[in-house]
Amino acid sequence: MRKRSESEPRRLLALYLGDHLAGATAGLDLMRRIARQHRGGPAAARLARLAAEAEEDRDALREVMTALDLPLSSGRAALGWLGEKAGRLKLNGRLLSRSPLSDAVELEAMRLGVEGKADCRRSLQAVADTDPRIDRGRIDARLAGARHQSDVLGMLRTEATDRVFAGLAPRTAVRTARGRR
Repeated sequence: MRKRSESEPRRLLALYLGDHLAGATAGLDLMRRIARQHRGGPAAARLARLAAEAEEDRDALREVMTALDLPLSSGRAALGWLGEKAGRLKLNGRLLSRSPLSDAVELEAMRLGVEGKADCRRSLQAVADTDPRIDRGRIDARLAGARHQSDVLGMLRTEATDRVFAGLAPRTAVRTARGRR
């Protein structure tokens, strides 16, 4: 069995947090774009607040990495930024214009990202328990914020899918017809 060096956990933590920083960068760009798309609409204030919280969360992650003297890889952040831009090329049934489905898909992607952010915060709680350079209270607060963000994004996504799929026939009628065969 290979003996693990003392620097191995540190290197792995740097990679892990670097990946989360890249995701936070992409998520922030996406959240800002979603908020811009809905400026003046009924969800504008909630979306603007989510974008501000995404920026605060990204900055808090940078602060943790700095406190732990871990590198802030601009290359990984750039990949996150590029990934968000590439995500705009999804096939959504429209070539040049925004699809009504875009809201639902983007809000769903953001909610998945927030769930990953919450998992990162849970991992940082464990690190904070053994490393005094990390403020456990701040990590706990960020985790609570992620839970709230997930709830808000879930509600907004449900509202978006209700708008998009409003004209569908009830599923019970489809099941009944299939069940008679």
